[in-house]
Amino acid sequence: MFAHIEGRVAEKRAGELVIDAGGVGFLLACSHATVAAAPAMGERFRVYTHLSVREDGMELFGFSTREEREMFRRLCAVSGVGPRTALGILSTLSLRELSLALLTGDANAIARAPNVGKKTAQRLILELKDKVEQADVEEGVGPAILPANASAAQEAVQALMALGYSNLEANRAVSAVRDRADQADALVLLALKGLGG
Repeated sequence: MFAHIEGRVAEKRAGELVIDAGGVGFLLACSHATVAAAPAMGERFRVYTHLSVREDGMELFGFSTREEREMFRRLCAVSGVGPRTALGILSTLSLRELSLALLTGDANAIARAPNVGKKTAQRLILELKDKVEQADVEEGVGPAILPANASAAQEAVQALMALGYSNLEANRAVSAVRDRADQADALVLLALKGLGG
């Protein structure tokens, strides 16, 4: 119904924005990332929207980017995940972190979100893994997580996971140092330094 709303930021609080557009104040439920991206009160801001209609009422959700809205819709399409749960996931993990967790099967990272148990996290991974691409992970600032031919980096990630680090932690640590060594054992040592281990 609404593709986006553009207007002045009238109110800004945890999990919510009010955008004044044409004299109407639109109350939008937003992720922490979207609230943080909003400018100061009184300044103009464009919010991409999703209208959720249920028996007990309607709720308007707002996102600072089309990509975040698209991920929200993907999450909501999974059985057992409602709009509020999807918003909680997007408030706990950045879009890049969530894409990486889905790609690498890191259920523990997703389960950190409120009202998301291990089973729900695993269902999300099962249903969305094929819909997330390496490009979604690489969009953020910084190097790509793992190039397709990075066998040494992949071995280093496996080694770190064997030491008890999560898939997400291991990928991040190796990503930060992968340009500094070609051998898996050297990457592991460098990554451990970065992890404080």
